Amino acid sequence: MTDPIDRTGLRPRFWETTPLARMTRAEWEALCDGCGKCCLNKLEDEETGEVALTRVACRLFDDATCRCAKYETRHQFVPECITLDPATIEKNAYWLPETCAYKRLWQGDPLPDWHPLLTGTAQSVHDAGISMQHRTVPEFDIDEDDWENHIIEEPT
Repeated sequence: MTDPIDRTGLRPRFWETTPLARMTRAEWEALCDGCGKCCLNKLEDEETGEVALTRVACRLFDDATCRCAKYETRHQFVPECITLDPATIEKNAYWLPETCAYKRLWQGDPLPDWHPLLTGTAQSVHDAGISMQHRTVPEFDIDEDDWENHIIEEPT
């Protein structure tokens, strides 16, 4: 599997020495491990704020590659899609998966050993069983009232 994220030419182990807000755009993008969990629809309990992950994927999610099929133009198709960046991570971290590199680094935690920046291959997230590859259903196949029937435990 070729890595859809260009991880060439990056500073060695930049994530250990550079705060999120000081990373280049290429470094920021390289933090994505390609798990696909951020593209899953979530259910949030209004009283407790607890967020449940479902296997119901965004209409643009490619279940085979765990990538957005229209990443660069996704907001044209899914206006509510969140753009995660150093300025928005604080308000969005609560719903990010526990394995997410952005969340982990924001919390001061290291990258997990299966992360592509450490292994050198995008396949490592799938081999570790962390990704949602071949585990989702498209949102247009499931009525929103039935999403709670598709709540899953986060692969960790």
